[in-house]
Amino acid sequence: MLCLEGLVKQYKTGDRALKGIDLDVPDGQVMALIGPSGAGKSTLIRCVNRLVEPTKGSVRLNGQELTKLGQGELRMARQRMGMIFQEYALVERLTVMENVLSGRLGYTGFWRSYFRKFHQTDIDEAFRLLERVGLDHMVDKRADELSGGQRQRVGICRALIQDPELLLVDEPTASLDPKTSRQIMRLICELCEERKLSAIINIHDVLLAQMFAQRIVGLQLGEIVYDGPPGGLTPDVLTQIYGEEDWESTIEAVEEEDGDEVIDEEPEAAGGDQQAPDLGRDRMAGMT
Repeated sequence: MLCLEGLVKQYKTGDRALKGIDLDVPDGQVMALIGPSGAGKSTLIRCVNRLVEPTKGSVRLNGQELTKLGQGELRMARQRMGMIFQEYALVERLTVMENVLSGRLGYTGFWRSYFRKFHQTDIDEAFRLLERVGLDHMVDKRADELSGGQRQRVGICRALIQDPELLLVDEPTASLDPKTSRQIMRLICELCEERKLSAIINIHDVLLAQMFAQRIVGLQLGEIVYDGPPGGLTPDVLTQIYGEEDWESTIEAVEEEDGDEVIDEEPEAAGGDQQAPDLGRDRMAGMT
């Protein structure tokens, strides 16, 4: 599905963020990238969709070589790769619905997108996605009125409305509390299973990676030092990835989840207890 061969990223300073990465990600697999800060995790994800240009090496998505694409072809290829960002990357003055529909801009002509005239099929899909993540009652609420977990769910919907073949997820839980972090990771994994999507998740939290990912890849100074199942993260392996520490207690902390629902009510970040009115499909007529 995704194949990286000899992927190198070297900066003008001479520093190598990636040192010849070879990695295959099959269809439908959720893979977690772990490693200390500066190991090259975010660089690897961004080299896949060329937000960071690789220095050399090959990146193939379903057989298409991405490193050799011109700008027009690259824009089309990026439509097949949904990106979920650590800091959400929402337009805060726009509504939840408008932020989700922005994921369809690559499929919409210039004038239709300029006047926010989206196709009805896109609007219907946005409603379905927001209902799936529990935000269908917030479609006309501004993004800056949402909590962190709600913003991340909007970002997930925006990525999925692209109908991607691959999800690239960069630190989705870095700004969230432990319970919301579990909910977001569980939601991403469930959606990948439902849609048969592959995903690469860059994540610092080893426990979350072990709980939810099917495969763990550990990076250290731009090189892969572990590639295997979550259960293979022994104290020796974690020491190789991160350095000396008491890893026994970390491994013992991995336990069965406590049965939380995927979506729980969260306190509003800026909107108090007032709930946004339900927009309703009939009120979206002006966007079609």
